[in-house]
Amino acid sequence: MARETFTSDRIGPAAGPFSQAVRGGDALYLSGQVGRDPTTGRLAEGGVAAQAEQALRNLAAVLEAAGRTLDDVIRVGVYLTDMGDFAAMNEVYARAFEPPYPARTTIGVAALPLGAAVEIDLVAR
Repeated sequence: MARETFTSDRIGPAAGPFSQAVRGGDALYLSGQVGRDPTTGRLAEGGVAAQAEQALRNLAAVLEAAGRTLDDVIRVGVYLTDMGDFAAMNEVYARAFEPPYPARTTIGVAALPLGAAVEIDLVAR
């Protein structure tokens, strides 16, 4: 079965051998995004909240390339290098999504690409 992939030219190119988004059946799987500003190529300044906001903007751009929005998201994966940042990330998350909220898992990790504080991936319909 051929993979249908989606990319957005509004974010930086993938930093490895993966697609920004792949359709699988009725679902759209988005690869994780860190808070990398596409204009500077660097992480958004301002800590985990700024990085989470930028990561969500990056994901929204990929969703748009696939004809979807954050309203179509059914599952979110959040990866934090410091679980002490949970509350700040959660405030950004609550502003990005409307109730009923998507299912979500938040995982503490040792490190992320580019030294990011947060990475977010999505599944949408």
